[in-house]
Amino acid sequence: MATGNIQTIRIDDIAQSNPADDAARLITAIRALAPEIAARSKEIEDGRRVPGDIAVTLRRLGLFRSLLPLSVGGLELTAPDVVQMLEILAAADSSVGWVTMIGMTSQLFITRAPLAMLQRIYRDDPDMLMVGAGVPIGQAERIAGGYRVSGRWPFSSGCQNAQWIAGHCIVCVDGQPVMTEHGPETKVVMLPADRWRIEETWQASGLTGTGSHHVMLDNVEIPAAEAFDLFGGKSSVPGPLACDVMPLNASFHAAVAVGIATGAMADLVAMANGRRRQLFAAMELKDSPVFQHEIGRLDAELRAARALTRTQVEQQWSRAVAGTLDGKADLAEALQGSAWVHAACTNVVSGCYTLGGSSSIMNASPLQRRLRDVHAARQHFFAQERFYGAAGRGVLGFPPADPISGQ
Repeated sequence: MATGNIQTIRIDDIAQSNPADDAARLITAIRALAPEIAARSKEIEDGRRVPGDIAVTLRRLGLFRSLLPLSVGGLELTAPDVVQMLEILAAADSSVGWVTMIGMTSQLFITRAPLAMLQRIYRDDPDMLMVGAGVPIGQAERIAGGYRVSGRWPFSSGCQNAQWIAGHCIVCVDGQPVMTEHGPETKVVMLPADRWRIEETWQASGLTGTGSHHVMLDNVEIPAAEAFDLFGGKSSVPGPLACDVMPLNASFHAAVAVGIATGAMADLVAMANGRRRQLFAAMELKDSPVFQHEIGRLDAELRAARALTRTQVEQQWSRAVAGTLDGKADLAEALQGSAWVHAACTNVVSGCYTLGGSSSIMNASPLQRRLRDVHAARQHFFAQERFYGAAGRGVLGFPPADPISGQ
């Protein structure tokens, strides 16, 4: 395991008063860590994972219990706080931002687990990182008192750094799916990471350092009381996370895209301020009116993407606190916003790469890595432009429908 100079801090060292102050202190701590993380981007890329000491520091800062209520050992921070943290970390290193985002979104869904299980997990390890795969491709065969689970789940980002891993399964009887009026019945199972087998399959063009390998289970028995419904299940804890949390998930993904684009802009500005002059150019890059025009245009697009992401998550959180956030109109709007933000941020990073000139193509250039990373992020479910139609139907006055199922 790679080690570096990242100082291990605990949230208890900075949290002293109330959630609002705790969030400010945590954001300050993350900003202080960002340059050290950025300096290790090549190590992260080459190792195809987040180094262990960085993961430990992020855990001990309390990031992976930040949204949970105080009653189960959480910090009770807000989703807008989380979006700011993700932007900072993704600007420092795309893969660190992505894995952190996965750990943040896991908090949204773990609230559907039975309360006794939730309390036990966070009592034993309050800083644990849980990752998993939301696609229901595992099989949970019903047996007396529970399920026998087998499966092989892809894209399990951060699995080598996790303490718990979750898998989404189709419930079966005698190998056949159990059907409901909405399709196959599904359940999520969670187990300590050492119960899973990691198959190192992650060879990807972008977000290379996320370690998004396959994870596997083979005929593992799970008590019925420890399996839960990911989408239709009720929260076991009160508060904002008791609502439908899928819209927040879309905003967290958008925040990572904003962070990647922010990092690319910073890389380009650093290059320009390094007295770069293009071949046969009459002046340094930063003094070129054409360059100034183009970087100004890119900055406007980035500011718009950041503003939409933050405005959207603030509105979502306000509705979540009021208990009115839902999985139809709000999710359609969230997917619409996330798709636009990802497209805008891809344009920004591509523009930075082009303005960087021929040096951008070199493996040593951070701009080529940002370009690969943002395109990888844009392939995710939460960045797909096919969901524009659901928002468009809302604009036209059609009744709200689940943008995923269409029901």
